[in-house]
Amino acid sequence: MVRMSLDPVQVMSGQVKELKVATSTNGDSRESWEEKAEFDQDHLGLSTKPKLVTGRRARKVEGGVFFPKPENAVTIAVSSRVLFRTEVEQKVFEQQGVEEYLRYQIEHENEPFAPGPAFPFVKALEAVNIRLRGLYPQSEELFDIVLVTYNHAHVGIRLINTINHHNLYIERFCMTGGSSPIGYLKAWQTNLYLSADADKVREALAEGIAAATMFMPEKLTEVSESQLRVAFDGDAVLFSDESERIFKAHGLDKFFEHERENEDTLLDHGPLKGFLEALGKLQKKFYAKGQRLNCPIRTFLVTARSAASSGIRALKTLRAWGLEIDEALFLAGAPKGPMLEKIRPHIYFDDQMFHVEGAAEMGTIAAHVPYGIAQNNPAKRITAVGK
Repeated sequence: MVRMSLDPVQVMSGQVKELKVATSTNGDSRESWEEKAEFDQDHLGLSTKPKLVTGRRARKVEGGVFFPKPENAVTIAVSSRVLFRTEVEQKVFEQQGVEEYLRYQIEHENEPFAPGPAFPFVKALEAVNIRLRGLYPQSEELFDIVLVTYNHAHVGIRLINTINHHNLYIERFCMTGGSSPIGYLKAWQTNLYLSADADKVREALAEGIAAATMFMPEKLTEVSESQLRVAFDGDAVLFSDESERIFKAHGLDKFFEHERENEDTLLDHGPLKGFLEALGKLQKKFYAKGQRLNCPIRTFLVTARSAASSGIRALKTLRAWGLEIDEALFLAGAPKGPMLEKIRPHIYFDDQMFHVEGAAEMGTIAAHVPYGIAQNNPAKRITAVGK
């Protein structure tokens, strides 16, 4: 069996060619910022004429710099340790302490971090924003990305340099200097928080914030540059763990009986229902412009439920919520990894580490939602990511 790295800063063994990301690692490639001249699209897609820039990117759009208000945007908070690879720096911190860590970061602040597991997801969010701004030039209903880090502000220069190096559009930072970021996430009205710290993810979930712990596989499947593809498990992710509890306590036959008896009773919401709602809200903006078949957001339900025996309740619940899933796969217990390999999502959410590992073995970027009854029996071969 392929061993999955549970540290999202592990060295990538594959290249995501379609993403055209830089292949430098932490300090392995020493190209200076000034030597890198890249063509840049306008920040929010208002200009189609590329501008040749050296080092730093032009940020202005028509009417000045554009920042959506948090209450209007779909806010995605991403930890620096899942957006970028920081394994070298993590070792310095663990082995030599915080002062040496800060010194190291300052000495290497002109060296970009390499992409981490959340990088393709963030690039896809930006691609959707460009399309949205083309259709709705004045709208603030966009993805807004906040970089969240426990780092001291001294490390901010290296992070900003890295963001410019990779041509990312991230203007909002939250550098907490070792303090918990959860209160700030609520202030940002965060729709989704992605982190390498499982404890902070659980803390966010307890506060009602959709959150997941990200992991990187040893190999990576190529993903789309132009269409954001997000896959969800059902029970304990989109839905509550009510049905999962029946299965754990009484077995499969009782589970099927329970679902048949409650076919017309809606399932309660799970921790990521709100994020699916946010995706659906943006999808409808494309549908309103006649672009349903060309929508740059596509969602997937990938569940171990069987269609005839227990699928109807899940579908009725989604319909009653007013939510659409573009594709629904009822696997009746079959492995999820091969299906995810075909879907090629930028991110897949599941509450069970067994399925997260199976997805990673097939090259899928998977995220664990530590919610519900399944957390009482975590996979023993899996260890949590270090802080």
